[in-house]
Amino acid sequence: MVWVILLVFALTGFTVMYLKKFVKPYLGEEWWVDMVYYILILPVYNFLLLFYGFIFGQFKYFWAFEQRFFKRMFGRGK
Repeated sequence: MVWVILLVFALTGFTVMYLKKFVKPYLGEEWWVDMVYYILILPVYNFLLLFYGFIFGQFKYFWAFEQRFFKRMFGRGK
Protein backbone atom coordinates (compact mmCIF):
# COMPACT_ATOMS: atom_id res chain seq x y z
CA MET A 1 0.00 0.00 0.00
CA VAL A 2 2.83 2.43 0.76
CA TRP A 3 4.28 2.05 -2.72
CA VAL A 4 0.86 2.87 -4.22
CA ILE A 5 0.64 6.06 -2.16
CA LEU A 6 4.16 7.05 -3.20
CA LEU A 7 3.29 6.26 -6.82
CA VAL A 8 0.24 8.53 -6.64
CA PHE A 9 2.34 11.40 -5.27
CA ALA A 10 4.97 10.81 -7.96
CA LEU A 11 2.44 10.72 -10.79
CA THR A 12 0.72 13.86 -9.51
CA GLY A 13 4.00 15.77 -9.31
CA PHE A 14 5.09 14.55 -12.72
CA THR A 15 1.77 15.55 -14.27
CA VAL A 16 1.92 19.05 -12.79
CA MET A 17 5.47 19.52 -14.09
CA TYR A 18 4.44 18.16 -17.49
CA LEU A 19 1.52 20.61 -17.68
CA LYS A 20 3.83 23.51 -16.82
CA LYS A 21 5.69 23.27 -20.12
CA PHE A 22 2.40 23.82 -21.98
CA VAL A 23 1.06 26.61 -19.75
CA LYS A 24 4.24 28.58 -19.04
CA PRO A 25 4.89 29.88 -22.60
CA TYR A 26 1.52 31.65 -22.59
CA LEU A 27 2.14 33.38 -19.27
CA GLY A 28 5.49 35.08 -19.82
CA GLU A 29 8.86 35.19 -18.11
CA GLU A 30 8.41 37.73 -15.31
CA TRP A 31 9.07 36.63 -11.71
CA TRP A 32 5.51 37.31 -10.58
CA VAL A 33 4.16 34.97 -13.26
CA ASP A 34 5.83 32.07 -11.48
CA MET A 35 4.19 33.11 -8.22
CA VAL A 36 0.76 33.26 -9.87
CA TYR A 37 1.36 29.91 -11.56
CA TYR A 38 2.20 28.18 -8.27
CA ILE A 39 -0.86 29.65 -6.58
CA LEU A 40 -3.15 28.62 -9.43
CA ILE A 41 -1.67 25.14 -9.80
CA LEU A 42 -2.56 24.21 -6.20
CA PRO A 43 -6.20 23.31 -6.98
CA VAL A 44 -5.07 21.37 -10.06
CA TYR A 45 -2.54 19.45 -7.96
CA ASN A 46 -5.18 18.60 -5.36
CA PHE A 47 -7.64 17.45 -8.01
CA LEU A 48 -4.99 15.29 -9.66
CA LEU A 49 -4.05 13.80 -6.31
CA LEU A 50 -7.66 12.74 -5.76
CA PHE A 51 -7.97 11.54 -9.36
CA TYR A 52 -4.87 9.34 -9.23
CA GLY A 53 -5.86 8.17 -5.75
CA PHE A 54 -9.21 7.07 -7.18
CA ILE A 55 -7.56 5.31 -10.13
CA PHE A 56 -5.25 3.34 -7.81
CA GLY A 57 -7.93 2.55 -5.23
CA GLN A 58 -6.68 4.90 -2.52
CA PHE A 59 -9.30 7.64 -2.76
CA LYS A 60 -10.27 7.36 0.91
CA TYR A 61 -6.67 7.91 2.04
CA PHE A 62 -6.15 10.92 -0.23
CA TRP A 63 -9.53 12.43 0.64
CA ALA A 64 -8.52 12.35 4.32
CA PHE A 65 -5.11 13.77 3.33
CA GLU A 66 -6.79 16.67 1.50
CA GLN A 67 -9.08 17.40 4.43
CA ARG A 68 -6.12 17.57 6.83
CA PHE A 69 -4.19 19.74 4.36
CA PHE A 70 -6.96 22.32 4.02
CA LYS A 71 -7.68 22.37 7.76
CA ARG A 72 -4.04 23.24 8.34
CA MET A 73 -3.93 25.71 5.48
CA PHE A 74 -7.03 27.67 6.46
CA GLY A 75 -6.74 27.21 10.22
CA ARG A 76 -9.96 25.35 10.89
CA GLY A 77 -9.48 22.97 13.75
CA LYS A 78 -6.34 21.54 15.24
